[in-house]
Amino acid sequence: MRKAGLVVWAAHQVARPLVRPGVTTAEIDAAVEAFFLAQGAIPLFKGVPGKVPFPAVCCISVNDEVVHGIPGGRVLRPGDIISIDTGCSLGGWCGDSAYTHPVGEVSPDVQKLLECTAGVLALAIELMAVRNRWSDVATEMAKYVRDCGFSVVENFVGHGIGRTMHEDPQVPNFCTPAFRRNHDFELEPGLVIAVEPMVNMGSKKVRPLDDYWTQSTVDGRPSAHFEHTVAITEAGPAVLTAPPASGEDAAFVAPVAGDS
Repeated sequence: MRKAGLVVWAAHQVARPLVRPGVTTAEIDAAVEAFFLAQGAIPLFKGVPGKVPFPAVCCISVNDEVVHGIPGGRVLRPGDIISIDTGCSLGGWCGDSAYTHPVGEVSPDVQKLLECTAGVLALAIELMAVRNRWSDVATEMAKYVRDCGFSVVENFVGHGIGRTMHEDPQVPNFCTPAFRRNHDFELEPGLVIAVEPMVNMGSKKVRPLDDYWTQSTVDGRPSAHFEHTVAITEAGPAVLTAPPASGEDAAFVAPVAGDS
């Protein structure tokens, strides 16, 4: 799974330099698709069943679009934010991650939204080393977002991942009594989950658009989304979609300056 995760990380490095004014979301998607093809990786998103099968290898969501945005002719403009979510299968194992990028300079409140969403993902990974059950992590995630003045999307959650993209368990970024009672799970070695907080500047509620896939905030305010595939090991959590560590082979992609 780490090999798949490295290819997903590298795909994001292909996409990142294209996040600039004047580029279309379709151009970014095409670059990622070509990269997966060159690596012999199978895109996970393209063809996912629905009323209309998902037509792209990336979900690309701009500004008030929360998740599942369809790439197309939309041109990026200064001050936009763009969430790029993608995944692939390599050797029969899956990786999945997402980043939200600013397009040029963004307003201070939007920058705070991005920092909060990246921060709550980092918090979750940190807590996975010291908590025994997901409900404890999710409770702290929701509190972190509230303390930032934002809201956690509750319509969509993270997921188990392995041989297929979506496996049990469901991995919410919040905790309800019903989840704690009926669906909580232990953080034990061998578990691999995709942790993906989605955070809205305003209301937590979302609405579907007419393309059958894109979900937008109900109030039109911005939303951010970050995701990593994380394994629980005997030594603690391992981020499988993280950048290559010393000694790992990432020769298939030229590193991007300032990557994190």
